[in-house]
Amino acid sequence: MTTKPGEIYRVDLGMAGKVRLMMVLSREDDDAPPALSVCAPVTTAYRGSDYEVELPRLHFLREKSYVNTQGIQAIQHHELSRRPVGVLSGSALEKVYDAVRYLFDL
Repeated sequence: MTTKPGEIYRVDLGMAGKVRLMMVLSREDDDAPPALSVCAPVTTAYRGSDYEVELPRLHFLREKSYVNTQGIQAIQHHELSRRPVGVLSGSALEKVYDAVRYLFDL
């Protein structure tokens, strides 16, 4: 399995049986040694920080949602749903990368 930046997957993180949406941040790499993708959670919780990015209206999201870059984690590919539920691209994806740069002071 190869993931692409901006793809959003359902992931069972094992927290009280809750399945979360996670957006892939890491670059596409067919030769990555471990089958991992760096992802950030998609959430409806918003605290008004520079670490959160409001998502545009997307057909697979029922509520206003945000990507929280403070929740970045590595997800094994076998934990991702078979195929992405959607994809974030363009200026919206660039805003997420801006928040990641802010997070790491890059």
